[in-house]
Amino acid sequence: MGIQIHPTAIVSPQAELADGVVIGPFSIVDENVVVGRNTILRPFVHLCPYTKIGEDAVIFEDAVIGPEPQDHAFKGETSWVAVGNRSVIRENVTIHRASGEGNVTSVGDDCLIMEGVHLGHNVQISDSVTISSKSGLAGYVKIGRGTVIGGMSGFHQFVRVGSFCMIGGASRVAQDVAPFLLVNGAEACRVYSLNVIGLRRNNFSSERRLEIKRAYRRIYHSGLPMREALAELEKQDAKSADVEEILRFFKEGDKKRGFCPWPASSAGKSED
Repeated sequence: MGIQIHPTAIVSPQAELADGVVIGPFSIVDENVVVGRNTILRPFVHLCPYTKIGEDAVIFEDAVIGPEPQDHAFKGETSWVAVGNRSVIRENVTIHRASGEGNVTSVGDDCLIMEGVHLGHNVQISDSVTISSKSGLAGYVKIGRGTVIGGMSGFHQFVRVGSFCMIGGASRVAQDVAPFLLVNGAEACRVYSLNVIGLRRNNFSSERRLEIKRAYRRIYHSGLPMREALAELEKQDAKSADVEEILRFFKEGDKKRGFCPWPASSAGKSED
């Protein structure tokens, strides 16, 4: 197929372009950039130094990927941005390099990053994540696989979000969100239910959903302090991989930051 570069594009001779790459009008590809097979850069895209883009990705107009981080700790060290295979980066998205020698800001495979999203330094986005327009993720935020983030949501630095969550639009996320949950809140996020629709769409059986629901009832609504409830759940025999994932998420959490609360008033909404 060959490489197609528009005459108005500027491409460094030190950039590595795989077969089938298309670079649109007025795009800029700097040195120390790697672009995978069949990836398309639409007009006015800028790939800054130390950026890696996977195969079959599409990057839309005015996206800027790989500029230096907005971080006082950054001292010019070599760090990277990596975008996975088949991911789509829409217009006006900014993704900043990591802070720290050799560190990476990463977006996984099969992600959709919608218009105007900002991903700060050291952000880690897993596979099949959708981030809707105008959302902003501060430094070191981690998003689990299959999660969907509503538009205009803001994430405090170091926040973690588990797998297959749904974050409602215009939410303010300042605490960790455990896997499989639906949360929302402009003042402060709270859990409303399991992410039942998301779990169904991702082929979670009714048995799996029921086990997840029972685990969260014990953690949030057993009447025990969370630490004791987690210990009781840990003792349970024959735990599924989903419950193990939930336990692991809570174990790895920052006790000072805490976890998004699930008020008793919304406990019944977990029914599916």
